[in-house]
Amino acid sequence: MFYVQRDEKGQLLRVEAAEFEQYHEMVPADSAEIQEWFAGDQVENSLKQLKQSDLDMIRVLEDLIEVLTTKGVLSITDLPAGAQSKLLNRSTARKSLGSLNSLIDEDDTSGLI
Repeated sequence: MFYVQRDEKGQLLRVEAAEFEQYHEMVPADSAEIQEWFAGDQVENSLKQLKQSDLDMIRVLEDLIEVLTTKGVLSITDLPAGAQSKLLNRSTARKSLGSLNSLIDEDDTSGLI
């Protein structure tokens, strides 16, 4: 079942799996109306935005962990082994890309001279 909010014409405005304050009714998950809602562009765009936001937040969290470890507030060994491994892999990949970027920049400037 999904909780739904409708406009004055009866069209779906909001569909949630959890109850929210403005919901008008509950609609079965297998209803055509709910299926159409989740197939719509609005939901797809929202999901894309959330995915991009997740990627942005990952970078923020990586930077935060780096600052905390640099300042000695947190040690990488304080984190679970899985988190340590993922952070180290991402750090290595970012460093590799950083060196590639400097090679590309050098090539671009040498062509201008």
